[in-house]
Amino acid sequence: MSSNEGAVQPRSHAEAMDAIYRTQRHIYDLTRKYYLLGRDRLIADLAPPRGGTVLELGCGTARNLILAARRYPNARFFGFDISEAMLEAARESVRKAGLEGRIFLTRGDATAFSAQHLFGLQGFDRVFCSYTLSMIPGWERAIAAAAGSLAPGGRMHIVDFGTQDELPRWFAAGLHAWLARFHVTPRRDLGPIARSIAEDAGLAIDHRPLYRGYAQYAVIGG
Repeated sequence: MSSNEGAVQPRSHAEAMDAIYRTQRHIYDLTRKYYLLGRDRLIADLAPPRGGTVLELGCGTARNLILAARRYPNARFFGFDISEAMLEAARESVRKAGLEGRIFLTRGDATAFSAQHLFGLQGFDRVFCSYTLSMIPGWERAIAAAAGSLAPGGRMHIVDFGTQDELPRWFAAGLHAWLARFHVTPRRDLGPIARSIAEDAGLAIDHRPLYRGYAQYAVIGG
């Protein structure tokens, strides 16, 4: 018998996310609204052009896409997630919102995706990630892939957990321990890595902390 035979193999990221959200998806939006700060600011900043296209990486329950589609009725919205369990919830939410003709969903991996392959498009006017990079192994590749999917003049918006350096240590330690239960790891080096990716692509970047470092917000592009 080989040394690996009979051993428990590590789950893929997709399997891990499905395991977490198979039940969590039913209460996800209700619980997360209290600590996923900055999401609504991101949506308000999107401002896609008339007839523009907007993509969300890791769309989850489609909460953000639905709010954005209502705010910008002249744009089309696209989203993908690696978790089929979350996509089930997202499709149902979009159906209930009556937005099936403007929000399009599929399954995909944020670290290696093609706008053409997933949605038949050359690129997007806006791309955004809302509290997803902290859950993605290889999140650096997700930023690069998203930046590479921007149409000329497009922008990428990112909001996620920050460093919490300006907050009490006990608070940051407790938050990190709790987030780890859900495979969430705040990315302390998101700013410099996003800046490097943006500069390599010839794009501008604005990165700043929010709420005393609880969250961080970045905009890449024109």
